[in-house]
Amino acid sequence: MRLKNILIAVKDIEKSKQFYHDLFGLNVVLDNDGNVILTEGLVLQDETIWKKFLGKDVVSENNSCELYFEEKNIEEFVEKLERLYPSIQYVNRLMEHSWGQKVIRFYDLDGNLIEVGTPI
Repeated sequence: MRLKNILIAVKDIEKSKQFYHDLFGLNVVLDNDGNVILTEGLVLQDETIWKKFLGKDVVSENNSCELYFEEKNIEEFVEKLERLYPSIQYVNRLMEHSWGQKVIRFYDLDGNLIEVGTPI
């Protein structure tokens, strides 16, 4: 068995497709009526579909998991994030851990937690 995809619920598929393309270069592999598969295996699902499957409300900013990306030129990434999405909500701005890795954490447009760090 292998992990195939990671799915996140989003309020606006089009805005989310643009967000993940703008910041991470992810492209659409399949767009199927409220379900979008992006490169690297990230799946965006319309929140109304997810709520119907679960029979529960979606809880954003729940901090129970995060999407983790690595970027060598993290300062350049932070500049792009601030330029394209100036009202993004940060968990922590760019910082450096004691072991030398630089990281930034923020929420996407729907409250899904994202971390971007330099490779270790």
